[in-house]
Amino acid sequence: MNENVVEILIYLYENYMDGDEAVPTDQDAIHDDLLQAGFQDLEIEKAFQWMDELVLRQGDHTYPAHAEHSVRIFSAEEMVRLDRDSRGFLMYLEQNQILDPVSRELVLDRAMALEGNDVGIDELKWVALMVLINHPGSESAFAQMEDLVYNELPAYIH
Repeated sequence: MNENVVEILIYLYENYMDGDEAVPTDQDAIHDDLLQAGFQDLEIEKAFQWMDELVLRQGDHTYPAHAEHSVRIFSAEEMVRLDRDSRGFLMYLEQNQILDPVSRELVLDRAMALEGNDVGIDELKWVALMVLINHPGSESAFAQMEDLVYNELPAYIH
């Protein structure tokens, strides 16, 4: 199921958000397009809910303040769902200022909201891209993340 929601997010990004045209506001039309593309109704609803929650959380400024050079400790559940490479990738994104502490927390929140057992680097790349696409002031980070999504990952240290 995890992959189906991510596949819908990829489809939405590549067909609606990656162009110069305005994103349609008619959710029913987008829903019908996704059905015609072969996605299941339940998975479409889950993807819409995932995006709605992202929008709500982006407007929610309750994430705690982070001291400079603080270290993020992953919870037990995060350790189970995100393997070492995925956690290392998140650290890479933050160390290279693609993610700031707030956007990192949004990526973690949305990654953990995906159903399924494991969240790999490929899923994290798309989640980060979806977080950054509407994150104010993150245009440069978004462009870097888009390069990482569509190009080979650079070598990074765990």
